[in-house]
Amino acid sequence: MAALVKRGGSDDIYPGGPFFSNLVDAGLLVSLARTVDVYCPPRKRSRVTAPLILRAGEKAAEGKQQPRSIDTLPDECLFEILRRLPGDKERSNSACVSKRWLMLLSSICSSQLIGRMKPSLQSVNKPLPDLNEHPSVNDQEIQNNGFLTRRLEAEEATDIRLSAIALGTCSRGGLGKLFIQGNDSTKVSDVGLSAIAHACPSLRALSMWKVPLVTDAGLEEIANECPLLEKLDLCHCPQISDKGLIAVALKCPNLMTLTIEASSNISNKALQFVGRCCSKLKYVTIKDCPEVGDQGIASLVSSPSSSLERIKLQALNISDLALAVIGQYGKNLIDLSLVSLQKVGEKGFWVMGNTCGLQKLRSISITCCSGLTDIGLQAVAKGSPLLKQLFVRKSCYLSDAGLRAFAEKARALENFHLENCNRVTFLGVLSVLFNCPKLNSLALMRCLGIRDLPYAPAQLPSCMSLESLIIQDCPDVTSASLQMVGKICPQLQKIDLGGQAGVTDALLIPLIENSKVGIVEVNLRGCVNVSDALITILAKAHGSTLKMLNLDGCTKITDRSLMAIATCCFVLDDLDLSGCSIGNYGVAVLASAKQLSLRVLSLASCSITTKCLPFLANMGQSVVGLNLQQCRLITSDAVAVLEQKLWWCDIIS
Repeated sequence: MAALVKRGGSDDIYPGGPFFSNLVDAGLLVSLARTVDVYCPPRKRSRVTAPLILRAGEKAAEGKQQPRSIDTLPDECLFEILRRLPGDKERSNSACVSKRWLMLLSSICSSQLIGRMKPSLQSVNKPLPDLNEHPSVNDQEIQNNGFLTRRLEAEEATDIRLSAIALGTCSRGGLGKLFIQGNDSTKVSDVGLSAIAHACPSLRALSMWKVPLVTDAGLEEIANECPLLEKLDLCHCPQISDKGLIAVALKCPNLMTLTIEASSNISNKALQFVGRCCSKLKYVTIKDCPEVGDQGIASLVSSPSSSLERIKLQALNISDLALAVIGQYGKNLIDLSLVSLQKVGEKGFWVMGNTCGLQKLRSISITCCSGLTDIGLQAVAKGSPLLKQLFVRKSCYLSDAGLRAFAEKARALENFHLENCNRVTFLGVLSVLFNCPKLNSLALMRCLGIRDLPYAPAQLPSCMSLESLIIQDCPDVTSASLQMVGKICPQLQKIDLGGQAGVTDALLIPLIENSKVGIVEVNLRGCVNVSDALITILAKAHGSTLKMLNLDGCTKITDRSLMAIATCCFVLDDLDLSGCSIGNYGVAVLASAKQLSLRVLSLASCSITTKCLPFLANMGQSVVGLNLQQCRLITSDAVAVLEQKLWWCDIIS
């Protein structure tokens, strides 16, 4: 048949319809054929969809077609259309059509987009722009790449929300930082994380806390699509294992910060890959991971390319071996934190210090480690000649002898913090004050062994460097000890005695009067025996330098103290009078002081009434925080009026 009429095509017969796709064209041809001979060139059969083909015998009225929607297309066809959209803005706009379009667009990898190249590590090292040229809009978007931040909490963290964020920010360079703080019912899964990976190739920081549905597959998508990742936090993500972390180690060589917490499926194997592949890693925190042991920590620290500067290890099954490796290979370490390492003994601390590998260590924090003894602390000082900060908490074996031996070696120490160390006495503290010539801050908290000396030494050397003194919840520290500190430390600027119920005016007056440079901060929270006499002396002696004063719970403080503060304090910007015995008159005097520019004022639980509110309303625009909680004599209507007048101020009532 094809040869007979000389046209291309097959010999197949298509029953059920005319040769022409349009009946009008067919009728026209018949009418022309009656008058003249007409040559008909061969035509190919038109490609039309099945619903548009007119069946033989159908009525013309039935040939009218219903309007069709693109949503009738299957996902595969719609996927092919959407991945051909010309730019990020078009993709972002298309995502607003429906949830189906949103999820399809978010499933498209950057490598699947037509005409779009996947970002490489070399794209980071771009030439510096010419500052004399005015940047175009596209240049400005490129410069902003990686600086957008989103934070999702609890119920708002869903796959749809992540997909919307991913496509909504892709036209502006994509996300730079994503923080997901979920809970046990958080619905974020691999789908949402994959959407972020596909649309945000310049992601640099990812933090996930309590995201139970995300697995290794989602983390692998991040690793494959986000090669610029620098920070990764995985906290309480039970379905992420070695497989996911290994993928990150292999695909993200720029990784600098890694935090792993409460991950029972991450073991030494993953840390070996991290240590081998992530040469730029500087900050590591590993907490409560039962499968991580000595081998994993050793792999991180002893790698030839290791550049670790900060390490925090908490509640791990590591032994003395791990600390020995840290001491030997931690040549770049600046900050080291060891918490609840129950299997580490005295030998571990001794070896860590005596290997002398921690030459750059500036700060060390040791909490609840039973292996820390006098010998171990002395070794730490010996191996860390540049140590500036020491934090020791809950050490039941540390005594005065250990502090004395440590202080003799730690000549560069500037900050010393001791908490819940009950074998240490005031003599041990004095040895630190006298032997550390650069000591700037001393903090003693809940140390029950620190008490007044039975005798006062006749002559004591001075500590000219100490500027900050914090003594909290040490009930046996009273007048004699503080008077001694006041005499030997004339450069004090910050005094924090919160919770010291035994502190009296007679005890503090020498401490205040001996300061030669001017006190800046004073915290007397809970010092119930402090009275107006002390505050008056403090205001007169240091009113030109005092910036913060906390008198929370000092029930003997009355309006007299407020009058002294209003008269003598010129730079005070933070004042806490919660629970003091003050009234409307004192508040009015304080609020009317022209030289004061208070930023934060707390009057919680004070017996003041609505009569003082007009004075508070005239304090000026310097005040940004006002606490009126538990002021039962002030009505809610009066507070509402005050809020209208101080509309810029955060008022708590």
